[in-house]
Amino acid sequence: MRLTAGQAIVRFLAAQYSERDGVSQRLVEGCFGIFGHGNVAGLGEALLAAELSAPGSLPYYQGRNEQAMVHAAVGFARMRNRLSTLACTSSVGPGATNMVTGAALATINRLPVLLLPSDVFATRAAEPVLQQLEHAGQRDVSVNDAFRPVSRFFDRVSRPEQLPDALLGAMRVLTDPAETGAATVCLPQDVQTQASEWPDELFAPRIWHVRRAVPDPVSIASAANALRGATRPMIVAGGGVIYSGAEACLREFAGATGIPVAETQAGKGAMNYDHPQAIGAIGATGSASANAIAATADVVVGIGTRWSDFSTASRSAFAAPGVRFINVNVAAVDAAKLGAIDVAGDARAALTEFATALSGWQVAAAYRAEATERARHWDEVVEHSYRAGNAPLPSQAEVIGAVNAASQPRDVVVCAAGSMPGDLHKLWRTRDSKGYHVEYGYSCMGYEIAGGIGVKLAAPDREVYVLVGDGSYLMMSTELVTAVQEGIKIIVVLVLNHGFASIGSLSQSVGAQRFGTAYRYRNAETGRLDGGTLPVDFAANAASLGAQVVRAGSIGELAESLRAAKSIDGPVVITIETDPLAAAPDSDSWWDVPVAEVSEIESVTQARAAYESAQSRQRRYL
Repeated sequence: MRLTAGQAIVRFLAAQYSERDGVSQRLVEGCFGIFGHGNVAGLGEALLAAELSAPGSLPYYQGRNEQAMVHAAVGFARMRNRLSTLACTSSVGPGATNMVTGAALATINRLPVLLLPSDVFATRAAEPVLQQLEHAGQRDVSVNDAFRPVSRFFDRVSRPEQLPDALLGAMRVLTDPAETGAATVCLPQDVQTQASEWPDELFAPRIWHVRRAVPDPVSIASAANALRGATRPMIVAGGGVIYSGAEACLREFAGATGIPVAETQAGKGAMNYDHPQAIGAIGATGSASANAIAATADVVVGIGTRWSDFSTASRSAFAAPGVRFINVNVAAVDAAKLGAIDVAGDARAALTEFATALSGWQVAAAYRAEATERARHWDEVVEHSYRAGNAPLPSQAEVIGAVNAASQPRDVVVCAAGSMPGDLHKLWRTRDSKGYHVEYGYSCMGYEIAGGIGVKLAAPDREVYVLVGDGSYLMMSTELVTAVQEGIKIIVVLVLNHGFASIGSLSQSVGAQRFGTAYRYRNAETGRLDGGTLPVDFAANAASLGAQVVRAGSIGELAESLRAAKSIDGPVVITIETDPLAAAPDSDSWWDVPVAEVSEIESVTQARAAYESAQSRQRRYL
């Protein structure tokens, strides 16, 4: 079959499927693209041809920012438990490098996306072409080499004959639970348009089996022995529990053994918030209930977590002198962390084996009761924060409470950066394993709206609530236009606190007095950015992009606006101003952010003393 390389890519992607547990689905369900001289005649022509001759074979979505396209693909892939994703194509130069941040986000979060950035001429016929980086000492380098460290798979197709190998290699990584992340195939603009004879089998439907790696029996036995000897064990559930579809197994195992379960950001939702063994969020953004259990736990079972600094409270959360770790993870690098008993394998398979190995064993009744009581008390703290009645402006916690009350169990909350993810981790009451979607691996400002679009594309039957601060909104609000264009219904709650409130709080904690974190005029008298508040009309901005907009002046008005938004077609933006100084309940935890060791500023000197005191609690867990 004679096709251009671009046409071959589109036809190939339309025939790829993933399968797990006997259920198959499209692997690449669509393609986001922004076109320029690098891809308009290659993949652009190919996508048009597919739309005309085979509608629906690989739907095209028009993005407004290349980074945001990748964010949408990440949101889609996470919602589909990594079994389906979207492709993203860009032009040469800035279009390609705009996707690098999205690639890093995908890879850090272990989420599959296929990136097809255009590249300079393979023939070098007209160098330097527009937007080409010239490297005097390495002539084969282009800006696309920036994708190498942030991709799990990288290839450059310099001749059409190389394309099948590159595509098959990318599909392998996209469907490997231990290796998945951004798969980047760079496509020189001339190669995209070159025709070649392709074998028919390249375009035949191909099913990629997503394996469930069964843990080694010796590892299971070692872990089971450690648990049988524990008096205060706990489980930390990470995103791998949800991606594995192991939520039911975890809940049954926790119920049978009485082991309390805490959750990371990615793992939140693995347990319903009101399950008797659910003790809340863990770590620096966690709940006081989970962190209290963590402080005295003697055996900690991490299931599907990569143990980020937030989850371990910068390695200060687990304070018992002889604490031991058991790590269940499909990725060997994560299973081996913290000097753990290494149980490399699928979360659901491991929990099934644990249930058999520990049949009849359970924790002491007093410990089970203690964990349940701590969780109950934390829920009272959450309820109080939801109804704090902060005046004259509501707190962010009250906004979260209003959205939680308005949402149904299967609805999805989406967030990524600022103070909101930490507050959500502590306070959001999850009632469905896919109801909580916070990107906190990269915590990328600007992810929220684009990610929400991806979530809605993946789950059109669920209401999607995007919570975003004004600082993050200004980073990438333009994807609202994509939502308007496609009629994608997301409800955006835009919290106005006049700047980067999260970093403002962090700045204050290190003695830097919220420097450079507020949206204020430059003061002519002081020469500093401490003048009046900037008069940015965020509601007007969102309306100018085509969204339906509501200005809420109170929590009561927010609640009413949320009810009304459910009946509106297309994206809705609700703005509400909050008090940036109203803090959420304390996690009784710590995060390691170094403070200047010497300073003439008194607030910094005081913060350094507090930092050194907290730092003394850090452990290596060797």
